[in-house]
Amino acid sequence: MAESVRRRRGGAKGSDGQPNDHLFDRELDHLPPEARWREWMHRVEATIFASSEPVGRETLARIVGKSCSVDLLIDDIREELRGRPYDLVAVAGGWKHLTRPAYADAIRAAVGGSERAADLTQPEVLVLMCIAYFQPITRGELSSFFGKEISRDFIGHLRGAGFIASGPRSPTPGAPYTYVTTKEFLLEFGLDTLRDLPDFEALEDAGLLSKEKLLAGDIPTGMSSGEGEEEDAGVNSEGIEFGS
Repeated sequence: MAESVRRRRGGAKGSDGQPNDHLFDRELDHLPPEARWREWMHRVEATIFASSEPVGRETLARIVGKSCSVDLLIDDIREELRGRPYDLVAVAGGWKHLTRPAYADAIRAAVGGSERAADLTQPEVLVLMCIAYFQPITRGELSSFFGKEISRDFIGHLRGAGFIASGPRSPTPGAPYTYVTTKEFLLEFGLDTLRDLPDFEALEDAGLLSKEKLLAGDIPTGMSSGEGEEEDAGVNSEGIEFGS
């Protein structure tokens, strides 16, 4: 009886505490091909639906047959969702159920919604965009790029929002930290990988970016909280190592 309850709740486990995968039938050989494919579709959709984070290919491969194409399953699921107010979207290296943009206003009016990206100021968006395109990049390099001092507090706000993190140390003198974007950045802006970033020409055509203005440092003020700050080297003035 206890074993039966254990299986219903989370599956039987081996001596190492890990699930006994051999008890889970991935292949479904007893089903005809059409029914097998339908069951795999249901498993994939249910797993993505139940997850609060994007579900990657390796995770989905654990619940379907070895010869099954996860991409084809996703295509079939998305085809069935055509016309529905939500879709399966490739984002941050996996798939996630997301409502369609056309219903954003209705959702916001009904239950509110996260305004996290909208909370960023225009200077913060520009710096975040620069980090996304040129990572890994140091604070000094960002300051040189914009022609204005980028303060530690400014960088700290982007880190606190979860959009950037410390990258590898720069090989330049003092070995300052570099900054890179995070998975949260991809998720927030609906990108699967950094390769999905629009190119500069597309941004310029859309009126969202002027390369000449960026290179000239023609951006709003308010990026600096002080002048003459030390570059973010490996240690601060008190010799205490910064967190990565």
